[in-house]
Amino acid sequence: METLDTPVAPTARLSFKARMLLAREDAIIRSVNRLLAEKGFDAMTVDEVAADVGIAKASLYKHFPSKEDLACAAMVRVMKRAQDFVRSIPASGDPLANIQAVTRWTLQVLLSGEMPSLPSQNSSLRAALMSSREYMDGLVEISDTLGVWIEAAQASGQLNPGLPAIAILYTLFARACDPVVEFLKMGGQHSDEAIVDLVMSTCFDGLRAR
Repeated sequence: METLDTPVAPTARLSFKARMLLAREDAIIRSVNRLLAEKGFDAMTVDEVAADVGIAKASLYKHFPSKEDLACAAMVRVMKRAQDFVRSIPASGDPLANIQAVTRWTLQVLLSGEMPSLPSQNSSLRAALMSSREYMDGLVEISDTLGVWIEAAQASGQLNPGLPAIAILYTLFARACDPVVEFLKMGGQHSDEAIVDLVMSTCFDGLRAR
């Protein structure tokens, strides 16, 4: 699976200074992503990010002027990875299998500690995300693709046609911050693969005995 260490853009034709700036920015985003996954947005501090990267806070602010901008950059990075994964799935494939593949990928990223943990109630952070063209374009693209698959799966009887498609979409998005994953991980009784299978089962099969 792709990791955050995977290069995000070719830099061979850039100047040395530009490459150094990009490398520093990449290091900052990777640090922010890890700290957000481990501690969450509220507990993470800008000073902590600067110390983790090994630069002065003033230097960090030259790249990202606020804590919200740091979190937004981390979300854009993950969103691009999600876009790449969704685009790799054949559009002609089974719609439910496609949805399950995206959900499984999301859970794997969450378990690997590479999914930023952001609060749902934070107006300044929400404003930063809403003003990010890259983030919003990615969100719309993924939502539209999943929406098509959801409606096709409902039409074929694979998913409950009585549920609003938007409710199913939000349920899938919720897997990116599912606390059940963390609780099972802390319990130490299941492997990461088993945890993914358990959450996939409860998400798609429900809790009723079959």
